Amino acid sequence: MITKSTNMKTQMEQTINIVVEKTLYTTIHEIAESEGLPLSILIRDLLNEALELREDVLLAQFAKNREKTFDNSKALSHEEVW
Repeated sequence: MITKSTNMKTQMEQTINIVVEKTLYTTIHEIAESEGLPLSILIRDLLNEALELREDVLLAQFAKNREKTFDNSKALSHEEVW
């Protein structure tokens, strides 16, 4: 469930409530403590990293597909582009 945050600092933030397994919670909690971060900040950062990795995978797949259809005879030279 996503709800608007009641935090008055920034109205752009959203709250997400999640349920995780005990072992996952323990691991995340230990990492947060060892890095001196609030649990919510660590989870936010981990989600951002996961989304960036997912984007990297999708972009790599896109590039691979583009390579398959690349025709060097139709490519523009550096001079033609600039």
